[in-house]
Amino acid sequence: MKKISIMVASALCLMVTGCGTLGAGTSTDTGTSDVLGGILGAITNGQTVGNVLGSIIGLDKIPVNQLYGSWNYNGPGCAFTSDNALARAGGEIAATQIKEKLQPQYDKLGIKASNTQITFNQNGTFSAVIGGRSLSGNYTYDPNTSALTMQSLLLNMNAYVTRNTQGISVLFESKKLLSLLQTVSALSGNTTLSTIGDISQNFDGVRLGFDMAK
Repeated sequence: MKKISIMVASALCLMVTGCGTLGAGTSTDTGTSDVLGGILGAITNGQTVGNVLGSIIGLDKIPVNQLYGSWNYNGPGCAFTSDNALARAGGEIAATQIKEKLQPQYDKLGIKASNTQITFNQNGTFSAVIGGRSLSGNYTYDPNTSALTMQSLLLNMNAYVTRNTQGISVLFESKKLLSLLQTVSALSGNTTLSTIGDISQNFDGVRLGFDMAK
């Protein structure tokens, strides 16, 4: 509990610093006070403290032994590369809005808990099913940077792992997520892909993917 309290305090300090830096060179349209207010509002809600921590990649690092096992899809995933990126986007409120935009697109692809899982084995291999399409191969994970690399016959994927309130999130740069969805679902030029592209353009430093739970 002490560790979590220290992390929350650190996250708050980082976010406040990030917002202060933002305000120095940003127009009033950005609404620095609104951004700070949104983040502080999220932090004061006990239910969302874990969400705020999980919305910054690498803030709450996951040891490799906690990655092992089978994980089931639990919803769209979203996190930012830094506290500054989270602050610029508007805090946990923005992360929630991004997930809400992704949900109907994932639904159209048929991605759900019953057909989307991933298993990380201790021998460095993984097996996955995404929307009913199977992938398998080798993976490496660096707990110091939260970087995850998965190599299969179809494609190589560079991702990040972060903790959320239900389990973990496996997240990709938007272009990598597009490639993954194109490969496993044989899709191109549809509203799903354009929606993900729009999110990447409007939110700098965002990573998208899947929330997973055991």
